[in-house]
Amino acid sequence: MDVLVVGTGAIGGYYGGRLAQAGARVSVVARSDYEVVAEEGIRIESPAGDFHFRPHRVVQTAAAFGGFPDVLLVGLKVLKEIRTADLIRDAVGPTTAVLLIQNGVDIEGPVADAFPKNEILSGLAFICVHRTAPGKVLHQDYGRLVLGRYPGGPSETAQRLAEMFRRAGVPCEVTEDVVTARWQKLVWNAPFNPMSVLCGGASTQDMLGHEETTRLVRAVMEEVCAVAAATGHPLPTDVVDRMIADTRTMTPYKTSMLLDFEAGRPMEVEAIVGNAVRIARSHHVPVPHMETLYALMSGLKGRA
Repeated sequence: MDVLVVGTGAIGGYYGGRLAQAGARVSVVARSDYEVVAEEGIRIESPAGDFHFRPHRVVQTAAAFGGFPDVLLVGLKVLKEIRTADLIRDAVGPTTAVLLIQNGVDIEGPVADAFPKNEILSGLAFICVHRTAPGKVLHQDYGRLVLGRYPGGPSETAQRLAEMFRRAGVPCEVTEDVVTARWQKLVWNAPFNPMSVLCGGASTQDMLGHEETTRLVRAVMEEVCAVAAATGHPLPTDVVDRMIADTRTMTPYKTSMLLDFEAGRPMEVEAIVGNAVRIARSHHVPVPHMETLYALMSGLKGRA
């Protein structure tokens, strides 16, 4: 399988490297990290064992790839200034499947609209991982993937990818309802990502270490469940209790939004909070706690 990874940060570097371990021929589009990745590859530190990912090819643009991969894996942040469809267009051929491993809900539309004849796969990464320097990725915990065809249905490509990820030690499952799976992941992301910033740099354990912040986490999670149900994607009744319990067992973790804030980078506020708030409004579902988080995060000028 020929795979082209667009984005050599934490997600693209880690999962691209795992596919290479499974035998895929993995090339990457690297922009800011181009020189380092071209010369040295990507080094991943992981509790499952450190490894060195040397891509088959390293290019600076999709056009420079000069061909069409079987799978184009997008590991970019979901930001208004990043036009993913335009960035990948030159490498999307008639039979290329596009896999978006990204945060948030309602994020696949622009790519699906741009490539209506291509298979669009949506991927959810349940992982604690971040880029520590150009060409360096630190994997701290977890790593499970959920893959599915967007907006739904079976996918042989997703099954093949899942088999490859599993061969490389990555737990991976395939769903025929990836939209519901996205809402389920948002149950975790919607409180912890913005609250980590608004609580002054709090880790997950910090937020669950106080009664009031834990109460807010739970309230936001319940609001996400209400919006998901209103859109026809009801979630398991125990999802809130289970996610809070699972988070208590995690290694204390700085969210991706907090790391972006501390580094002065744009944050995925719209994908993780804004989209959910707008969907709630359109379905007349009250989400006062999410509305407040969204307003406060939007007030961090130049960061949202």
